[in-house]
Amino acid sequence: MTYDESTLAALSADAAEIMTRYPQQRSALLPMLHLVQSVDGFISPDGIQFCADQLGLTPPEISAVATFYTQYKRRPNGEYQVGVCTNTLCAIMGGDEIWRRVSEHCGVGHDETTPDGKISLERLECNAACDFAPVMMVNWEFFDNMTPEKALQLVDDILDGKPVTPTRGADTVATFKEVSRVLAGFPDGRADEGISAGEASLVGLEVAKEQGWKGSSK
Repeated sequence: MTYDESTLAALSADAAEIMTRYPQQRSALLPMLHLVQSVDGFISPDGIQFCADQLGLTPPEISAVATFYTQYKRRPNGEYQVGVCTNTLCAIMGGDEIWRRVSEHCGVGHDETTPDGKISLERLECNAACDFAPVMMVNWEFFDNMTPEKALQLVDDILDGKPVTPTRGADTVATFKEVSRVLAGFPDGRADEGISAGEASLVGLEVAKEQGWKGSSK
């Protein structure tokens, strides 16, 4: 491996902490992949070997997992992962047009990265936020009720190095590497920022309260 001594020491300490969370060491693989991605910006050959050494697995076993999940990137990823939902509801609400405009504007297609390394673009199948369609995500933070114009402004702000504010969740969008570390299980202290549920998501709850409906415990 080509990690320098200090990086390898920090990775090893974090990996040891991750492994204490699981009764079987190999169960720590998913968060450990996020950990190496938080350092390398993707699942590098060095990262695969590191995980194999830590967990007593083979590099092919690590690669089999890393290639299965789309959150693990196998080549250097952009600082911001921009996803456009083009699943059924988002698509008919404008997601397809948003994708077309953003892809043309950035000059990249699905799973490709802008030359400056700022944005990696991705078609998303579903963000589980249909009540806010069409939806985009930036490093898995929600940007709701988007239009092509709002989408282009969003990517321009990212390309210009301006902070961007999600519709829900954290007050600002962390970088891809920072988010990867959170996904490895190391909180950044921002879990309680912003709102977690928008007005559209709470309509059913409000109607139930107004009507006096109660859930059954049976």
